[in-house]
Amino acid sequence: MTIRELMSGGLITVRRETPVLEARDLMVMIVRSALVVAVVLLAASVQAQDSGALAARGRVVFRDQGCYGCHTVGATGTPIATDLSRIGAKRDHAYLARWIRDPSLQRPTAHMPKIQLSEGEVQALAAYLGSLR
Repeated sequence: MTIRELMSGGLITVRRETPVLEARDLMVMIVRSALVVAVVLLAASVQAQDSGALAARGRVVFRDQGCYGCHTVGATGTPIATDLSRIGAKRDHAYLARWIRDPSLQRPTAHMPKIQLSEGEVQALAAYLGSLR
């Protein structure tokens, strides 16, 4: 027996409790959805710009603190300590920030000194190192 036969025989009843959307209602839903997507994309763009600016500040911190005196990034620096050219592919931002704050807490045998940086400088330097991939 098919569904059509069941319906015509009264064995299955179909009730329409949800009203049919009118064209106007449908357009309102589409416009609202488009606005939500636009806001999400705009927020992502702003965040990307902010992280780019933060990484740029971190590059300045790296230079000003003399990190290149022990580390290399690409062809620049002194190869005494770890080459940081791809550190962002290996470690996340949180790990890098913890390491920068106090290397000996991450690894007690670390030779890197604890550098006195503001939290903003720590976050900027971690963003810069995280961008190195």
